[in-house]
Amino acid sequence: MKLDPKTTAFVFPGQGSQVAGMGRELAGQFPVAGRTFEEADSILGFSLSKLMWEGPEAELNDTVNTQPALFVHSLAAQRVLMHLFPDFKPAALAGHSLGELSALAAAGALTFSEGLKLVRTRGQLMKHAGEKNPGSMAAILNLDIATLEKVCAEAAAPGESVQVANDNCPGQVVISGAKAAVERAIIGAKAAGAKRAMPLAVSIAAHSKLMDAIQADWNAAVDSASIGDALISVTGNVHAKGMTAAAELRADIKAQMQSRVRWTESVQTLTGNGIRTFVEAGSGSVLLGLIRRIDPSAAGFPFGSPGDLSALE
Repeated sequence: MKLDPKTTAFVFPGQGSQVAGMGRELAGQFPVAGRTFEEADSILGFSLSKLMWEGPEAELNDTVNTQPALFVHSLAAQRVLMHLFPDFKPAALAGHSLGELSALAAAGALTFSEGLKLVRTRGQLMKHAGEKNPGSMAAILNLDIATLEKVCAEAAAPGESVQVANDNCPGQVVISGAKAAVERAIIGAKAAGAKRAMPLAVSIAAHSKLMDAIQADWNAAVDSASIGDALISVTGNVHAKGMTAAAELRADIKAQMQSRVRWTESVQTLTGNGIRTFVEAGSGSVLLGLIRRIDPSAAGFPFGSPGDLSALE
């Protein structure tokens, strides 16, 4: 690989990057990727790979399937890279929301099997939370975090909370919470000068207090999983700092359920530690687009299909 491992980080996407056909070409060309998909199908007891490659898209977009699909594609891509470039060890890893669990598996803190089971449970619990306490999320463009936090505080009411859920990059933030509170925050954000404020087509209020309904079950799932120390530093979503100790990793993915995804700060932490190049392993290149907004000088390469390989060799 032509990249410098000392200044390279691998990053792993979260929900929204899934698409029918994801990973099919990778599995067709690289046996190590094909085996990864076969292993996933065996662990889950159904053909996730068939759903990923053929759809239907509505079923793929069900969070109980989306989360494992993204995890499997990311780990298949990472395994291909490690097979082709066995001496290449990136300096750091990070993942957006669900992608943090992909990063833990890539770092050796979770086995593929343990990680996949945990991700499947995460999707099931989040779907259950959305059915039990339906919420809403909205994308807010061109409004700074401090102003948006004030808007959310003013929009909240007893039993109706709303908060910043994803700080994706400067000018692109997602809020999450009770539907009525999100609607009020959209009005408030527009009044405060947001370029756009639009509800997202979801009923799950991810990274908000509405996830409290399943927090205890999620904590139990994380505690029952075998998580070890990471072999590569993972920059976590909750505190935007590098972690290797198992206890820290465990605490971060627990807290992440109701906490803000601090992606802007995570990328700033990585670049502040000398990372100049990012490889997005898995489906799409959403994170690379965000990273360019955070640090225009950073280089980015997607790797999710065989055609992406030429840029890395």
